[in-house]
Amino acid sequence: MSADRAPVPGSAPTTGDAPALATRLTKLVGVRHPIVQTGMGWVAGPRLVSAAADAGALGILASATMSPDQLRSAVREVRSRTDQPFGVNLRADAGDAAERVRIIVDEGVRVASFALAPSRELIARLKDAGVVVIPSIGARRHAEKVAAWGADAVVVQGGEGGGHTGNVATTVLLPQVVDAVDIPVIAAGGFFDGRGLVAALAYGAAGIAMGTRFLLTSDSTVPPAVQARYLEAAVKDVTVTTKVDGLPHRMLRSELVEALERSGRTRALLRAVRHAASFRKLSGLSWAQMVRDGLAMKHGKDLTWSQILLAANTPMLLKASMVDGRTDLGVMASGQVAGVIEDLPSCAELVGRIMTEAHRSLAGLPR
Repeated sequence: MSADRAPVPGSAPTTGDAPALATRLTKLVGVRHPIVQTGMGWVAGPRLVSAAADAGALGILASATMSPDQLRSAVREVRSRTDQPFGVNLRADAGDAAERVRIIVDEGVRVASFALAPSRELIARLKDAGVVVIPSIGARRHAEKVAAWGADAVVVQGGEGGGHTGNVATTVLLPQVVDAVDIPVIAAGGFFDGRGLVAALAYGAAGIAMGTRFLLTSDSTVPPAVQARYLEAAVKDVTVTTKVDGLPHRMLRSELVEALERSGRTRALLRAVRHAASFRKLSGLSWAQMVRDGLAMKHGKDLTWSQILLAANTPMLLKASMVDGRTDLGVMASGQVAGVIEDLPSCAELVGRIMTEAHRSLAGLPR
């Protein structure tokens, strides 16, 4: 294992209460700790992102549920709250992706992350402007493709992760990708503590990315009643459904999810039309732009137009829970780790705890 991938305990300087740990990720993006807070729609806003950044992690602002003007305002708010590096998550297939990239470049954002693989041209434009490009992938071949196109690093999410997910566990997917590409690999799906960070480093990763664990912090804006539902959940209460938008989506099991599972095609499509109309108003997109986004989503994928329309369910059902606190009307995307999380630390407390645990675990390994 290279020195970049397995730092020696005590070799890095200590910052505050959390001992630092230098890896290829920390060197690439300029953060103190090899931890990424993922860009969760309606959750990863300026407050959470700035708190994660101040804690020494890489905070990622979720922009898919924002209009371009809202994105610019959110970036400026994060910058007013922290002087630490942070990133913005983008939809590579969005019709206004070029405009959002221009905002990122104009505002001097350090990192652009993507839930879907960006094009070679988009990667080149960002890199020419000095922006670090980090796509999220769920298969080895996708990692190889974006690495060949010039991506600076990749986030590898295994099936344990929340939201849209695959069926290959992180412990199987991660070593495949690490062996396939030369760029830093960030492990996601199933991580919540320092032991997990050490395990990821042992596999050859340069750090970990966490969504659910950061959602369940005191710096998160998710309503307390919703956070309570997550804390009450056992591992068996986290399920995967295709009834929200036609794609596998990991979330908390709830009465609404069970109702969606039972609903017929016609009823689901009518609900999707209503949600599409609501999302259009919130996002500022025209119907023509939404159709173009649908075409982009459909391109290269085995999706029916019914599934494309059902995708309108996702942002509005998530907003109902994550913003409005209506767990009876919304869904709660979640990684399986929700079943083992029991508290709501601040981001500073969480990151400090993880790094302390990681150093303790590294020091306790057999020599």
